[in-house]
Amino acid sequence: MAADRGGELQELLEEVRRIDVLSRRLVGGALAGGYSAVFRGAGLEFDTVREYVEGDDPRKVDWNVTARMGRPFVKEYTEEREQTLVFVLDISASMDGGFSHWSARQMAARVCACLALAAVRSDDKVGLIACSEGVDRYVPAAKGVPHALRVVRDCLAQRPAGRGSRLAAALEFASRVVPRHAIVFVVSDFLAGDWERALSLCARRHDVVAVRVLTPELDAPARGMMRLRDPETGSERVVDWGSARVRRAYAESVAAWRARTSAAIGRANVDLMDVRVPRERDTDAIARPIRRFFRMREERGAKR
Repeated sequence: MAADRGGELQELLEEVRRIDVLSRRLVGGALAGGYSAVFRGAGLEFDTVREYVEGDDPRKVDWNVTARMGRPFVKEYTEEREQTLVFVLDISASMDGGFSHWSARQMAARVCACLALAAVRSDDKVGLIACSEGVDRYVPAAKGVPHALRVVRDCLAQRPAGRGSRLAAALEFASRVVPRHAIVFVVSDFLAGDWERALSLCARRHDVVAVRVLTPELDAPARGMMRLRDPETGSERVVDWGSARVRRAYAESVAAWRARTSAAIGRANVDLMDVRVPRERDTDAIARPIRRFFRMREERGAKR
């Protein structure tokens, strides 16, 4: 038993190292500058004064210094850069398994790693709220690469207390516990319901981004009989994918779920980032949705 746990720990550490190397390469290349450009500081703080030049905003004139020096001076401000990024990560049973190279949870951990390392490169803090039927683990936000890698490790290793998903509990926890205005990435397959109100309330306090993880299983297989088991409830059923009626009903159900969750996320005034889990190993599948999201936020302007 101890040997099994030792082997599992070693495999986990190797996986964290692989994710670290991959994420550093992505952050240092395709994603460089995107994070800090999109998530600017929440305010300005006074830096110094300088002489007025034509074109300066008259509202920035420092009248005390101007009166003392006998010529106009203006105040200069610097951006209050430090921010807090927190991941609300769904670790329920539906995030594991599947037929792809990575499970939804493994894909989620890689996305979190890229964003976490981009944050610490900008000297921001990173934290984690892992949840299943409740809050299973809370890692308060802190700075530094070692802390970010601890967050990535927990994204992969934290065991859920239950098989089901109650995302609302984690969102309510984030609203209560995470201090000041933070950037909150909610990473989930959003298959469970009853999170809409909690998401909306959390978005009133924080800048919330919903990261919806889409697995290939959302597309019906080409053909064949399959015995399917719900990972959260354990219920099983046999499905004939060769039936056009079954395939049509499944496609309509998936389309309705996507439209319903997209509408609920939009009503909460929350941005949506869709992340598709590739069937085969594809590192660009990690960076692509993040790049697309950064570009969208830059073009629209970061939320205030």
